[in-house]
Amino acid sequence: MSKETRFTGTDTYVASDDLMASVEVATKLQKPLLIKGEPGTGKTMLAEAVAKSLDMELLIWNIKSTTKAQDGLYIYDTIQRLYDSQFGNAGVDDIAKYIKLGKLGEAFLADEQVVLLIDEIDKADLEFPNDLLWELDKMEFYIPETGETIKAKHRPIVIITSNAEKELPSAFLRRCIFHYISFPDRAQMEEIVRVHFDQLDESLLQQTLEAFYRIREMDDIEKKPSTSELVDWIHALMLSGIPQEEILQKLPFAGVLLKKDRDLEVLHHHLDN
Repeated sequence: MSKETRFTGTDTYVASDDLMASVEVATKLQKPLLIKGEPGTGKTMLAEAVAKSLDMELLIWNIKSTTKAQDGLYIYDTIQRLYDSQFGNAGVDDIAKYIKLGKLGEAFLADEQVVLLIDEIDKADLEFPNDLLWELDKMEFYIPETGETIKAKHRPIVIITSNAEKELPSAFLRRCIFHYISFPDRAQMEEIVRVHFDQLDESLLQQTLEAFYRIREMDDIEKKPSTSELVDWIHALMLSGIPQEEILQKLPFAGVLLKKDRDLEVLHHHLDN
C-alpha cells in the first residue's frame, strides 16, 4: 500500500481546510511549519496526526527553559569518557562512542522521512531559534569532536509549536510557514468532541458545550478551559450519572475544567448570582 502524500486529518484529529493547506504548503516548500495558538488548541496533536496520516515516524523534541540548540543536534558525554578513562576501560580514545545524537540528529539520519516536532519553542532562550537557522536551512551540522558532518538522508517534515509566550526572532520567522490555530467555535468543538465519543447523548453534549463556552466568556477567568479539559469533563459526567438537569445549574466537577482556586471562586460567584 502506498503512503499518503497529503495531510487530510485523521479519524481522531479534526483539521480545518486552512490548516491542511498550511501543512501542504510547508511540506511542498520544505520549510518548517510554525504553529501558534493558545494551550489546548491541538498544536502538539497536529504533529501526531500528520505522522499518522502520512505513515511516518514521529520524533518529539520537548523544549524547556534550559534547552540549548545543540541538545537537539548531539551531546558529547565527557563525564562518561572521564569515568571510563579513570577505570581503564577499553575504547576511551574512540570519541564517537561518547557522541549521542539529539532529536534533530536522529531525524537527519533516519532511513525514511520522519515528522519532527519541536514542541513549545517559546519556552527556550530568545536566541534559541536563531541558533537552529543553519541546521534547518542546510539540513546538516558539524561535530568538531569527531570531525564528522551529519547530513540529512531525508529532509524531515518539521513542525514547531509556540504558545506565543514570547515573540520569536524575525530571521527565524522568515524561514517558516506560519499558521495560527484559533480556538474552535462551538460548531467545530462539537465535531471534535464527537470524535472522542462513539455514543454521546445529544442533550449532554449540548449542555456541556453551553456551560463550557459560558465559562470561557467570563472575563475574570484567568486560565480558560481547553478542549482536553472539556473532553475530560464530559467523561466525568458520563461516569458519575449525574442528572443532566443539574449540569447547567450546578456545574458539577468544575475542578476538571478549572485548575486555579481563584477561577473556581469566580465561577461559584457567578453561579450564586
